[in-house]
This record gives sequence, structure tokens and C-alpha cells, in this order.
Amino acid sequence: MFLTKINRFFLLFTLFFSAFTPVFGQPTFPQNGIYDAREGYVALTNATIYTHHNKKIEHATLIIRQGIIEAVGENLPVPAGAIKIDGTGKTIYPSFLDLMSNYGMPEPKAEGTPPFSTQRPQMLTHKKGAYFWNEALKTDFRASDAFTTNEAAAKELRDLGFGAVLTHRADGISRGSGSFVSLSDEREHLSLEKNASAHVLSLQKGTSPQDYPSSLMGCFALLRQTYLDADWYKNGGNLEERNLGLEAWNALASLPQIFIVSNWSDELRVAKLAKEFNTNYIMKGSGDEYRRLDDLKAANNIAYILPINFPLAFDVEDPYDAQQVQLADLKHWELAPSNPARLAAAEIPFTLTLANLKDKKDFWKNLRKAIKAGLRKEDALKALTITPAQLIHTEKIVGSLEIGKLANFLVATGDIFEEKTLILQNWVHGKPYLVQKTVQKDIRGSYELSFDAKKYVLDVAGTLEKPEMKVLVTDSLKLNVNFKLNDAAISLNFVPNNKENKTITLSGIIAQNSSTWKGNGLTETGEWRPFIATQTAPFKEAEPKKEKNDTIKIESTVLYPFIGFGNEKIPTAHTFLVKNATVWTNEKEGILSKTDVLIENGKIAAIGKQLKLPEGATEINGTDKHLTAGIIDEHSHIAIERGVNESGQESTAEVRIGDVVNSEDINIYRQLAGGVTTSQLLHGSANPIGGQSALIKLRWGLSPEKMKIEGADKFIKFALGENVKQSNWGDASQIRYPQTRMGVEQVFRDYFSRALEYKKNTAKNKRRDLDLETLVEILDKKRFITCHSYVQSEILMLMKVADDYNFNVNTFTHILEGYKVAKQLKEHGANASTFSDWWGYKMEVQEAIPYNGALLQEAGVNVGFNSDDAEMGRRLNQEAAKAVEFGGVSEEEAWKFVTLNPAKTLHLQARTGSIKQGKDADLVLWSASPLSVYARAEYTWVDGIKFFDRTEDLLKQQTILKERTRLIQKMLIEKRDGKPTQTVQAKKAKLYECDTVEEEF
Repeated sequence: MFLTKINRFFLLFTLFFSAFTPVFGQPTFPQNGIYDAREGYVALTNATIYTHHNKKIEHATLIIRQGIIEAVGENLPVPAGAIKIDGTGKTIYPSFLDLMSNYGMPEPKAEGTPPFSTQRPQMLTHKKGAYFWNEALKTDFRASDAFTTNEAAAKELRDLGFGAVLTHRADGISRGSGSFVSLSDEREHLSLEKNASAHVLSLQKGTSPQDYPSSLMGCFALLRQTYLDADWYKNGGNLEERNLGLEAWNALASLPQIFIVSNWSDELRVAKLAKEFNTNYIMKGSGDEYRRLDDLKAANNIAYILPINFPLAFDVEDPYDAQQVQLADLKHWELAPSNPARLAAAEIPFTLTLANLKDKKDFWKNLRKAIKAGLRKEDALKALTITPAQLIHTEKIVGSLEIGKLANFLVATGDIFEEKTLILQNWVHGKPYLVQKTVQKDIRGSYELSFDAKKYVLDVAGTLEKPEMKVLVTDSLKLNVNFKLNDAAISLNFVPNNKENKTITLSGIIAQNSSTWKGNGLTETGEWRPFIATQTAPFKEAEPKKEKNDTIKIESTVLYPFIGFGNEKIPTAHTFLVKNATVWTNEKEGILSKTDVLIENGKIAAIGKQLKLPEGATEINGTDKHLTAGIIDEHSHIAIERGVNESGQESTAEVRIGDVVNSEDINIYRQLAGGVTTSQLLHGSANPIGGQSALIKLRWGLSPEKMKIEGADKFIKFALGENVKQSNWGDASQIRYPQTRMGVEQVFRDYFSRALEYKKNTAKNKRRDLDLETLVEILDKKRFITCHSYVQSEILMLMKVADDYNFNVNTFTHILEGYKVAKQLKEHGANASTFSDWWGYKMEVQEAIPYNGALLQEAGVNVGFNSDDAEMGRRLNQEAAKAVEFGGVSEEEAWKFVTLNPAKTLHLQARTGSIKQGKDADLVLWSASPLSVYARAEYTWVDGIKFFDRTEDLLKQQTILKERTRLIQKMLIEKRDGKPTQTVQAKKAKLYECDTVEEEF
């Protein structure tokens, strides 16, 4: 037999493929010419068939007709009239599905024509029609309206094993509906399987030229308001206005909701949004889910769409380059391939996608890497077939090989997850598409080549697909032979004598039995002569090697948080007894010497002398050391992700810093090392009415939601001065109101007047307005203002506005001219959170003085010092000392500037800010007086949990160095082995301040 089993299959396939073009499903389209009326009746026999990811049938038959599976099973008779194709030695799988594709979609482009330069702010939409006010919401877009087939793109996907995709246009926060389409080469009406298959959302505003949203928190606020507006519109709002965008949003509500995110923390944020609005999302993740699996599982999302764009090793041959790579990135390189396996082990459903791959050809390499990293083949097949089908409710037509489903399947040479396996064909709608052309003749073996009265020993080895040919001169000398094989035709050339360097070239035909080649060739002197090559010995496959452990060794552990100085386990509360310390109580007892403090169950359990050490407790020697309440930073911008300002409108009271808390910020740890235990994360000062703040404890390693202070009062950021009227924003920023200080006051009065009207009509209001609801909370004294301020005239103005609308301004922050209005602040009941000695950095701080804090305190105002700066936040103890230096404030009172006083400002004094039995154990043990520049925090506790220990910190530094060295050495080996690497790109940490204004998401 001259054909192998593979080749017989290939020949039948070729005959079938070249003759068959199905016409089923085309009744409405006329054809110019003669119809091929055959119905695609085919039986593939004797194959191994995976009907499901976990069900395999040996020696099975698959019968298809008109693109549909008619039967599948063992020992099935081949129906009369069906074309029989012998699949002996082949393995058949369901074709793969990808839910995150843009196949057949047009390139996104901005809609409408803005009247101004794109460099100028754009407040409103320029899109014509009765649509959303915000162009980032493209809910009316339907992928089916724009879909066009693209044979080159379809072939690329088919060759990788995919038979259908869910495609959408990658543009906007709401991207409209995606469509489920087959990857055939047919017209759109035959490729479009399901019109509206999912509503696709993201946290990227895409081509929208509007300023809002300009931050991640603004994106969440827009989504939240849209959910409310859609509900209002459905329940009667459509009688008040016509909004095609909201109509489309509501129409998509019954579809699967796919949400695209960029990291695990976004996944938790989106899960919280889903819970708020009683919906579910299929989360298109980023590949870092392994970092917070427990939290993600508890969030109870439906499933994940996982990319497998595993990072390349860094090129760290230059040691200075190696220093620029963060530990998190080094560890992610090693851990990322294990992400799918970890989700499978956690029983979290997922599917896989080509999305995020720079080169789609890396799909199989990375998938096999995931399998080596622990992903079971069964789980991989499930993730590529039935899971995606079920997620978008197409399991009745695809995802497995069952009667009545589409004939979308792969024919492979064996186990598809093995490296040597080839995908031969991908059948879509019962139409076969060639993927890999196999060799028709196995020419391997030993031959005697006779040519020009000379004999040569020819050895052909290698693989069936890639044979290798050499001429054996002696046992140790082998000459390479160049050859081409095209079906039965073969040409070859070689240099028989290296000294003369003259080439023999031959061309001939391989006999049917593959053991004899005959033809003609040119001698070294250019004369034609016949040649014959006769096989003297068949090729012998090498003995199979013993199975080796082909798994990827992963030594990295997951850290909480996943950066340097993270912990392998999240710390928990423990019982501690601090003995014989100097205790700054901030209470009437004052400063106590040689005193013990017991920390138990997260609280301060006892204060006194000679306290007994409870069983199982840890004793800490506090001799010559000082124990204080933890520092509280009333004005901080650390631990905020992708934008501190939402600057697109004059009021953004609806945005929430709480939506974007970043628990992975290294500044949390640094500030714990500086004795900080509590921070208010404030919106910036880009607009008069800013966003809602978040009060957090620095619980290093906990998830963002668990950092927030439970039951804390609610606050919001207001601002006055140069920033809000855009004094320093450039000439283009003359669009957004206000542009003057007079306008700033009018913003407050206008919004509070509207809020009063909104409150008065609460019973009548059907549409919830989150902006006005927040202002009503201020009027109802359920939310409290922290106002960015500098000059006395504006401070007085806002207090007058507050008096007129019957509320108090809780805090004036910065307030560098507070000493001028100390009496009025006291009468108003406002707190002052100021800087110790900042001045001169812009016009409105020219009259700042270092005695401001002391003078305010002398007038009876509750005064604190804040940071507004990540670096200063690490040294607030020294800022407190400046009140002693400049203002003559007592040391005990000065210490309250950064502990008890800000606790009062934030309404937390009942829980923290002083050392009192029953309060939260937010404590710091200092090496010296906390007001000394030489003092170092040796231990920092939050809720009785030791989150910073200076001795452990030194050990962590050694561990980090060891881990970095190990991973860098592993990457160097990767480079030496010739594997691709990526260039090191230094990352600069983002440090926010009040006036940081740029798009961040």
C-alpha cells in the first residue's frame, strides 16, 4: 500500500473538498449558473470522537447532512448516498468557540463632529439623534448591522481550531450587542448564527471625545446612573422623553452581560456593581485572577473569559535593567500560566480567548504551557467548547457533537493538546476547510542511490511531515541533501566532494510503493544521466522515551498584596501585651510611664501596670519606647486607582472614591512604617463639588472592600480657589463653568437649590439623580463636607452658603489662611485640617504662615495636620512636631494634631485616635518620642492585627532579594535557551495630589 492511513484520509478529503460546495440554506439568494444540489451527506468512520469534553467514543462514526449532525456513535451503518471517509487514526473534536472577538467588525471611530478643536473640553455629545447624553454609551450599536465576513481573518481563526465566535465592536463603556457568527467563507446571511447574543461592556470609554468620564470612578458612576435611568425609563420615563439609548439598554438587559476588565480588582468592583443592580456578568479577565481567587469566588460571578497571553521573560542580562523590573512582574511571569488551572481547581467556570495575544499563533504554545502548568486537558477542552456555548445560550447548536447540532468539528492526527498533533481540517456548517496538508508518501528509510556509475548511501529520517535527508560517505561523515517533495515528484541536490564543491542535481518520480525513485539528473560536469534510488531498509521509529515529567515548575507563591513586602498569608488578630512603655493616651490620663497595654480581639483590652500575660499571647518589651494611637491622615490620595479627579463637570457628587480603592499601593505599607493606621481618601480639587471620599484603615493585604471602615460616616470633597476655576489649566480650558470665584459660589447655590427642590419632591420623583441625592445627604446631615480651601474670602463665602442652606461645613482642609478667620470657624463649628508649613507654591498661598495650626487651636478650633502627599504621609509624626517648634503647642496637644483631632474630624473618635479601653487597637510602638526626627515605628497594629513589624521588615527585604535573584536567574536561562524575551520598561509609580488631572482609564 503506497498510502498511509493519514494519506488515504487526506485523498478522500481532497476529492470531497474540491467537488463540494453546499447550497443548503440559500433559498432566498439567486445563483448565476448551475446549482450544485448535493446536500453534503457525509459519514466519517472509524475515528476517535469527542462528542463532549468528557465523553470519548472509539471507532466511531459521525454522519452529517446539510451542515447538521444526523448521527454519531459506534458501529453506525453508513447510509446509502452518503460519502464515506475513513477516519482511522484520526481524532475528532467539537470546533472551538471564542467569546471575545472583533472578527468582521469595522474599526471604531468617533461619532458626530465637534465644533471645536479636539484639544478643547467637550461637555455634551455631538452625536445626532435621540440617544444617550454620553457618547461612551454606545448601547444602540448592533454588531449584526456592521458584520461582514472576512475570509483571511476567518481562515486564521479556523486554522487555530475555532469554528465560531462572539464578535463585537471594541468601543465604549457600553458597546452594544455582540453577535454569534460562524467562521465560514459564506455570505453574512449564512455566517450570522445569532443576532443579539450578548451585551458587551467595558471600563474604557473608547472613541468618545467627551471629557466625562475621565477616571475609573467616573466610569462606575456613569454605569450606576445609567442602570437607574434605564429602570426609570422602563417604568414611565419614556412618557417624558424619548431616548433610543435607554431603549436599547433595556432591550439588552435579557441577554448575557459580558464585562471587560483589566485586573482582578476591577473584577471585584464590577461584581459589586452587579450585586447592586441584581444582574450577573461574564467577566472577561486579565489573567491575574490567581491573586485573589477566594474573593473572586465569593463574589459569585457567572464565569470568566480568560486570555492566555502569558508574559515573556524579561531580558535581564544587564543588571541595571534587572533592577527596574518589579517583583510583581517577575512573579507574574512565572505564575501566569497556572491561572487557568487555579480557576479550574477553585471550580470557577471559565472559557479561553485569543484576545490580548499579540500574535494569535501563540495560542497553542500558550495553551500547552497552561496544561504543563496544571490545567487538565478535559478542562481545557471544556473551556473551548461547551462552556462558552452555555454562557451565551448557544449550547443547542454548538459546543458538542450531538444530533441536531451544527457540524462544526476538527479532525486531528491525535490528541489535540500534544505538540506533535496536527489539525488537518476544520469543518464549519458541514463544510470542510483544509488546515494542514499532510504528506502523501512516507519516503523515510535507507536507500542505495545509483547515478553516473557511482553508488551513494542515502539516509532519510526525521518525521513524516518533515523528513531529513543525508548522504553517508563514512560512518562519521554525512552530507546534507537539499530536497523538495511534491506528491510523487521529488528533486534533490548535494555536493559529493567538498573539495571540488560541485553539485549533483536530480529530479524524478517516486514509485507507488515509495521504495523506488527514478528520474534524471545533471552530473557535476553538466551531463544528463538517469538515476535510481532503491530502498534497502525501512525506517525504524526510535524507541519511545520514557515519559518525563513535562510540567512547569512554579516556585512562586501568591502574596497579599501581590507586590514586594506582601505576605503569603493575610495577617489576623492576635493577643499582644506591650510591657513597660511610655503610653500617650490622648485622654485625661495624659502620658503614662512604664505602663502595659493589652491588645485582645482587635481591641484595647486593658491599660495598667504589671498586667498579666494571657495564655498564648505575645509579649513585647516597651521599655524606653513610646506607645501611641495610630496616626490618622484626614487628607490622603494614596491607594486610589486610575484617577483622583473626575473633572468633566462642575459637580461630580455621584462619583465615589470607594469604587476605586487600590489595596496594592506600596504607599499603604510605607505609611504603616510611618505609623499611619487610618486615611481619608479624598477626591481631588478639580471641581467645586467633587466626589465622595473613602475612609479606610491600612489593612495591608486585605481586599479593597475590606479596607473600608465599617459603619463610618460619609464624606465628600468640595473645593475652592484656583483649581476649580481652572486658572492653570491652559487657554483651552475655558468651556466648563465656573471660570471665576463668583461662579464658584453660584455653583454651590444652584446645586443646593436644586437639591432642596429634589428633596421636596422626593415622593413625586421617579427618576433618581445620584448627583442631587448626594447633596440631599449633606442637607440632611448624613454626609459631611471636606473643602479644599486657601483664602479667607472664599472660606467665609462657603460658610455663608452653608448657613443659608442650614448645614455645616465639617472640614476646611489646607485652609492656609485659617488664622485670619479662626473665630468664624469656631462659631460655624468647622474643623481645620491644615499643612504645618507649606506655602508659596501658588498665588493663593502667598499669605500662609507656619503658625496657622497653633493660632487655630488657640481659638478653639479642632485642628489636624494632613499630608495630601504620599511622601509626607510617611512623616506626619514630624509634621506634628512642627506645631511645637513654630507655635509653642505642647507636645501632648501637638501629637493630637495627627491622631485624636483628625479622628474627631472624621467622626471616628469613639473608635480610634486615643488609647482607651474598648477602642480599636490602632496602635504604634515607637523607638523614641513620636515627635522626634529619630523616632521609628517598630510595630504598627490596625484592629489588633500587626501589619508592620520592623524586624520582620528586614527579613522581608532578604526574602525579596532572594526571590528576585531566583527569578532573574531563571529568566537568564530562558534567554540562553534561545526563548523570546521582552525589553525591560521601567515603571514610574503614580503619586496623586489634589490637582492631578488626566485621563486614567
